Order: sequence, then C-alpha cells, then structure tokens
Amino acid sequence: MLQVNYIRENRDSVIERLGVRNFKALELIDEVIALDERRRQLQTESDALAAEANAAARQIGELMRQGKRDSAEAIKAQSSGYKEQQKKFVEELDSVEAGLHEKLVLLPNLPHPSVPRGVGAEDNEVVLEHGRRPELPEHALPHWELAAKYDIIDFELGTKVTGSGFPIYKGKGARLQRAMINFFLDQAGKAGYREVQPPILINEASGFGTGQLPDKEGQMYHVGVDDLYLIPTAEVPLTNMYRDTIVKESDFPIKLTAYTPCFRREAGSYGAHVRGLNRLHQFDKVEVVQVVHPQKSYEVLEEMSLYVQSLLRAIDLPYRVLRLCGGDIGFTSALTYDMEVWSAAQQRWLEVSSVSNFETFQSHRLKVRFKGENGKTQLAHTLNGSALALPRILASILEHNQTEQGIKIPDVLVPYTGFAWID
Repeated sequence: MLQVNYIRENRDSVIERLGVRNFKALELIDEVIALDERRRQLQTESDALAAEANAAARQIGELMRQGKRDSAEAIKAQSSGYKEQQKKFVEELDSVEAGLHEKLVLLPNLPHPSVPRGVGAEDNEVVLEHGRRPELPEHALPHWELAAKYDIIDFELGTKVTGSGFPIYKGKGARLQRAMINFFLDQAGKAGYREVQPPILINEASGFGTGQLPDKEGQMYHVGVDDLYLIPTAEVPLTNMYRDTIVKESDFPIKLTAYTPCFRREAGSYGAHVRGLNRLHQFDKVEVVQVVHPQKSYEVLEEMSLYVQSLLRAIDLPYRVLRLCGGDIGFTSALTYDMEVWSAAQQRWLEVSSVSNFETFQSHRLKVRFKGENGKTQLAHTLNGSALALPRILASILEHNQTEQGIKIPDVLVPYTGFAWID
C-alpha cells in the first residue's frame, strides 16, 4: 500500500509513474490527498479541543482545592459541551480514515523507473535468452500425450475425483514431482534460504498484508465457514510471519524458502493454452522470500533472478528472462522479472517463475519495520520468487527429453528420482 505522505509530497510523480501502468483511476490521487488533508485538520482540531478540555479540568480542580466551588461549577458548565464535541470529532475522524483506507487499497504499487511502458505481455522486454531450443522429430508428442503414453499423469481421473485442473500424478510421474521439490529445496538451502513448512490456509489479515486482498479474492479459494483462504503461493504465509514486527537490522537479509501446494481458481481460463499442465487449479511450487534493507533490495532482486536461472540451467532447459512492462506487472510489484522455458512440442514460451521487488508496498500493509543506525523506525523491503513452479517445468522436461527409448531424466534429478528414464 502506498504511503499517504509520499503521495501528498510527490503528487505529479505518482501520477506519472501510475501512467506507466496504464492506471486509469488517477482521480483517486487527489481524493486521497483531500481526505488526508481533512483527516489532519480534524486531528488538529480534536487535539486542540482535548487540550482545552484538559486545561479546564485542571482549572476546575485547582478552584475546588481553593474552595471556590461556585467558580469551579461555572467553568464546568461552560465546558460541558467538550465531551459531545470530542465524540463528533472521533466519529468524523473514523469515517474519514475509513474512506482514506478504501481509496488507498485501490492504488497499485508505483513501478520502478526501469519498467517499460506497455499494454500487455507482447510489450514485455526480453532481457536475455539462454540455451538452444531443441529440434524435435515430427512425431514428437506434447506433454499431455506423453503423460498418457507412459501412464504418469492422469488428467481425466483428476477431473473425476475433483474437477478440471486437478491432475493425479502416478508412479514415476509422482516420484519425479517429489524429486524436483527436494532438489529445489536443497538448492535453496545451499543458497542460504531457511526452510519453512507453513500453513496452506491463511486468514484475511494475511491476504491483505501481501496484497492478495482485496485485489484477487476472486482468484482464491475461500473456505466460507471458517473465513480462510487456500494460499495461491507460499509467499503469503512466509511474508506474513513478519507481520507487525520490528526486526533487527543485523538480521538482514532474512531468507526463507518453502514447498507448498498452491491453489488458484483461474476463473475464465479456457482454450488450448490451458491444456495439460499449462494452467492448473492446484499445483506444487517451491518459493523463496526475502526481507531486506531498502538500500539492498534491487541488488537482491538481481541475485534472486540469477538464482532462479541457475536452477533452469541445472535441469538443462532453454529459457528467457523478461522485464515485465507496466501493463503486465502485478498489482503489488515495483519490478518483476519473469522466467519462461521453451516448450519444444508446443512451440511457445511458458512462464515458470516470477521474481519481484515490492519495495515497501507489502511492508507498509504488514508493518514490517526495522530500526536503522539513527534509531529511526523504517519499513523494510520484501521480495519473492518462484524457485520453481513445477507443472510447466515437468511439461518441458517431458517434451524436451523424449526419445525413442523413453524420456531421459535430467542428470541432477537422477539421485532424487532413483531412475534415469521414464519408459
């Protein structure tokens, strides 16, 4: 959530930067500033009235001690309206603050100056491309056909048990999933991330803290009886571990990793691009999160991007890195890199990771703070990244490594799978 003081002091810059996002409701900026001015005015008047009431109370007490009861009663009668006036101030102040909050939560994060202008995915900037795209024979199969051929993923059975978008992994398919999870967690541990096993259900406060609420409630599964949400990513519980805390500056960088199943309704998703593992309602993912000093966050973002790339290189998949444009960047992010792998059978790029710097947008909502060298309390910066989301990685492994003999498992995963081939 943007900070009111920053909006007030940098109005024109805020409007310009939101324009990079193609954000249309720019009238919210002036509405926020007007509400903030009214809030501050009410607070000033309320404080002045409270000071008058306190002064009157002291004067009444002094007169009573001096035995001047009539004078004390006269002042008490004159100040009898203070309590009712104060009540009205409090009621209006609460109303104005609620209105200000409602406006603020509608404003997305300000994009970093390096974010390119653009409307959608076609305007994202390709930062780099790594690896050679394999040339598969004409009879090469897409991953959903390979899954059926080797009986390792059953989409129809998943639909029977739950519904579309909930596949069942079987045999070597299930073992390959587990192998990737363990490999990614082990690599994260070697990179200094502390492993956590968080809940996969969150409350409303957690969803608000990281920005999923109120922006994405339609994309999350809601357990209505208990008013809980199934997590769309481990970013949410991991980052919320530090909600309402003041961390030590010496603890930076705070590095966390977790494996969780993730749940997304993906309402309105249909067509060939969602076939097979391309888009699911439930999927497995290893996440990395960092809470860092503001001066270090963009250096950390580059490090996290390189870390995710190292995983893609380890499993030998061709990939590219995109800097998302203003029209494609997430609501909470200041700068996002997407990593995409090449789907050899589908002949298109598939997103497998997003690495984002949220600056203070999440920490302001979460109240994640630290005390700097000058003793002043400041907001930390938060970052997160997928390292990695499994479905499209698995799809690419199956498609890239298909041969006449079967599907070859990447060498780094063989110690985790216990087999080198799916045949």
